[in-house]
Amino acid sequence: MSVRLGINPLTWTNDDMPELGGDTPLEHCLAEARQAGFAGVELGYKFPRDVQTLAPLLQTASLALASGWYSSHLLERSVEEEIAALTPHLGLLKALGAKTLVFCDMGRHVYRTRQTPLSHSPLLSETEWRHFTQRLDQVAAYCQAQGVQLAYHHHLGTLIETPAEIERLLSETSSAVGLLLDTGHLSAAGGDPVALYQAHAARIHHVHCKDVRHAVLADARNRDLSFLDAVLNGLFTVPGDGNLAFAPLLAALKKHGYAGWLVVEAEQDPAIAHPLTYARLGHDNLRRLCIEAQLDLAE
Repeated sequence: MSVRLGINPLTWTNDDMPELGGDTPLEHCLAEARQAGFAGVELGYKFPRDVQTLAPLLQTASLALASGWYSSHLLERSVEEEIAALTPHLGLLKALGAKTLVFCDMGRHVYRTRQTPLSHSPLLSETEWRHFTQRLDQVAAYCQAQGVQLAYHHHLGTLIETPAEIERLLSETSSAVGLLLDTGHLSAAGGDPVALYQAHAARIHHVHCKDVRHAVLADARNRDLSFLDAVLNGLFTVPGDGNLAFAPLLAALKKHGYAGWLVVEAEQDPAIAHPLTYARLGHDNLRRLCIEAQLDLAE
């Protein structure tokens, strides 16, 4: 039972704000990810979406594909329509050996709209909850049948953001619906990553490790800022550079036998937070903490 350390390309180039790192070539991101010590990467918007092109790029950088984000629209689409939409993404993950699909619904989201504060995060009606969870269960079962585990990404500014929403999602779906535990998004939404993991270890199949600067979070809440403005102000950083305590979470992962990816994900402006510097910092801090927690690291 081992864990692997990966990184999201947001460190170099931002999917939500393409102007951040927009001129950085993908090959540069991959080379520096490996240089920083990571074993794998997640997909980003600059990644080619065909195996014949992407596989050699990953092989050249000696990186595995850890996973990749998929944006769903289950409030508007039928199960059949959603499965048809995600099939190319699912096929790419399977072909490149990724075992987990990062899944997040984009219905009425506000996090990519800089003019909309986080206090306007969308809410589901009772009818929408029923439709959403039923459809999600069926899509997740389809992914499992294809050999890939769906891991739902709770995210600020989306339908599933708060601890209460996460609990309801898990209570109203089957075990086919896995969860991605994101330390930064959960903490910023008022949750406790350790408590969530201990309560739902069997459902958590993927972990995003991002740190939070509490002063920036307090300012964003006090001034009712948007998600993107909070990010630009430095809300998130790599593990060990903010105010979250990662050691208790890693101890819980060890206790419950977590085996999967720990992905460093720090949404920052690369012009301010030098990508390779922060990638190395995140890797080295997380690796040290894993060793201290006696987690088996697959290098």
